[in-house]
Amino acid sequence: MNSRIEQFLKPPLAISLTLTMLLNAGCNNTQTATNETPSPGGTTAAPTAGEDGGLKLGALLPITGDLAAIGQNMPEAASLAVDTINACGGVNGKPVTLVKEDDQTDPAAGASAMTKLAEADKVAGVVGSFASSVSGAAVDIAARNKVMLISPGSTSPVFTDRAKKGDFQGYWARTAPPDTYQAQALAALAQKQGYKNVSTVAINNDYGVGFEQQFVQAFKKQGGKILNADKPVRYDPKAATLDSEAAAAFANKPDAVAAILYGETGSLLLQAAYKQGLSKGVTLLLTDGVYSEDFIKQAGKGADGKSIISGSLGTVPGADGQALEAFKALWKEKTGKDITAFIPHTWDAAVLLMLAAEAAKSNTGEGIKSKIREVASGPGEEVSDACKAIELIRQGKKINYQGASGNVDIDENGDVVGSYDVWTVKDDGTLAVIDKVKPAN
Repeated sequence: MNSRIEQFLKPPLAISLTLTMLLNAGCNNTQTATNETPSPGGTTAAPTAGEDGGLKLGALLPITGDLAAIGQNMPEAASLAVDTINACGGVNGKPVTLVKEDDQTDPAAGASAMTKLAEADKVAGVVGSFASSVSGAAVDIAARNKVMLISPGSTSPVFTDRAKKGDFQGYWARTAPPDTYQAQALAALAQKQGYKNVSTVAINNDYGVGFEQQFVQAFKKQGGKILNADKPVRYDPKAATLDSEAAAAFANKPDAVAAILYGETGSLLLQAAYKQGLSKGVTLLLTDGVYSEDFIKQAGKGADGKSIISGSLGTVPGADGQALEAFKALWKEKTGKDITAFIPHTWDAAVLLMLAAEAAKSNTGEGIKSKIREVASGPGEEVSDACKAIELIRQGKKINYQGASGNVDIDENGDVVGSYDVWTVKDDGTLAVIDKVKPAN
């Protein structure tokens, strides 16, 4: 995916210079997550630095599977955060180490990897996962083992509901806002476009169903009509064909179809709709789950050479924090890539874990949990430079970290509230951010 996330707030130039100078100088400690060596099964073995009492973190993210097109750069963002903090002294006087696991966009694989991270690797915190279904399988394992789990992209409202019940004991947070807000933003976009009659189709998991229900509620509240409200279309991601689901979703001539999909399987459903001639004249309303040019390529082109989903509109959590410009420059310098969706959120999740451990003077999950909200949203100096933030903490000062993805003010349920970019698919299959939208309610 080559589209850049739009940015609106530019931090002082000093932030960018500080990050670059710290990494180039090497500061005090230079041992980083890049010292890891592959282990059997495609995972990454933990380096020995964590065995001397230094902070050990994990990354549980989709390198393969249905969300790999978006998730494959996320571990690199977590590694960059660890490298950056290590370059300016590490955490509690020692280097931080990172153990990476591929959750394969699969709840069973994710649960197995989370168990390994918590019980074998004995990490204190984990960045992950991305898919809500995987995080749903991992979070109970994390809480049971007192490991702080911060997701950069699991947006299902189910986590808010469970957090309110105390299920996670405080060992859960996320840097991307829940779908309660994004669904309202998509409903606001539909209203802004003048759509009155809309149908829905969703992947049948926590993410898809939760988003669909929130969208339906918000769109109806604005006076819109959901044509298939009585028979919502929810597709099995493991189904051999999706022809009948496509036919049901596009029936009754809707103005638009709100499609809550994952990349690989979602492209099959849209191909089925196109081949049946159902999608002509119907606008697709898409979400963050398919915000990737790889997804557009998977969906394919028509006989005219244009993308079969050209003109589609979608929403994705925006990244417009004070630190975005500095992070964007750092990411480009170190990876040679442009920032894509959820990379800033991954960076912020990793940075918050390390700041909280430093604030707690403890390299444990309990310690991180005790300070995570304090460093993210408590009273203190607002700071967006990760190295400056950890130095202030070392000096005994209070901070309020302002992330690359936004202000990351985490509430008692582990949630943040964010803004949303509106994106569209062009004829040539590229993506473009064209607007901003706020939640309807």
